Amino acid sequence: MRSAPLFVLGMWRSGTSLLYALLNQHPQIGLMYEGELAVLRSLFWIPGGKSDWAQRWNFWNSALDRHQIALDQAPKDVRRLPDAIRSIYRQHAAGKGATVWGCKSPNYYDFLPWLAEMFPAAQFIVIWRDPADVCRSILRAAEKDTWFRKRGVPHRALFGLRRMKLDCDRLQQQGIAIHEIEYEELVQNPSAVMKAICAFIDVPFDARMTSLEGADRSAIYDGEHHSGVKGGKIARKENRPEVLPPAFKAKIERYTRLWRRDSHGSWPPGPRMEEGNTPGWFETTTDQLGFRAMRAFDALTAFIYCFVPIRLLENYRRAKTRNFEQQQKQDVRLL
Repeated sequence: MRSAPLFVLGMWRSGTSLLYALLNQHPQIGLMYEGELAVLRSLFWIPGGKSDWAQRWNFWNSALDRHQIALDQAPKDVRRLPDAIRSIYRQHAAGKGATVWGCKSPNYYDFLPWLAEMFPAAQFIVIWRDPADVCRSILRAAEKDTWFRKRGVPHRALFGLRRMKLDCDRLQQQGIAIHEIEYEELVQNPSAVMKAICAFIDVPFDARMTSLEGADRSAIYDGEHHSGVKGGKIARKENRPEVLPPAFKAKIERYTRLWRRDSHGSWPPGPRMEEGNTPGWFETTTDQLGFRAMRAFDALTAFIYCFVPIRLLENYRRAKTRNFEQQQKQDVRLL
């Protein structure tokens, strides 16, 4: 068993689930799917940690249930977050007989420096996709999935990509082991991409990593937005109608021009663009303030899940589910 974890990061709808499924085809790799225990780091702010940390984590995103780990298998005596992560994630990998353990999660897009500090010897794989395509895919997923309907998700995605890139570049300069790939290349040439990844994490290449046939996708959430990775073919859907609102599409184009200028054309990936405007000082300032406010709200939500009585959280979740079901019935009647 490796001493340090492997983390797979990327923005939502960037191909992280596809990459996870292909990586776990290798017999030596046993990653968790969106375990995200680090998102609930508040559980370990109190000296000694909270005794019900595993129960709250499982309530947060069903991580233990999805990976078929019984609640009583979680250690009771852990006092620090790194020890909790190491214990459960390694346990999951050991169940497969794997030596490479860790987690893939798009919700770690601005956690990279903190994860590297917690696990200095960790390795990171970061997947990039055209920001416009990321936001298009988010809006399409929102048609069926309530999580993507949250206010500001495309805004978080656009500026989260930039935050992740800045962190990635800075940590690479510090010698942190980071391997970057692009979604389009993964879809078009999975063999070359997976061979390079195997060289990066120092495991022999396995041809099964180039196909979804026989892949274990049991830990992946149900939902139409995961139909691609739960199918049997690695491919992107072409010729789909535009879903980006014109104003937001123009904003993405302005920032893409700015970021490509700053990176001398190397980032972000995507089709070639014509010359045009870039965002001004006022736009960049207000957009960054909005992004930080949204991330502060996300952190507050995680904090609440760590400390509010679970019974109250259960009541809130039931009420939220009822409201969504009632709204769906109303939408059907209107149709």
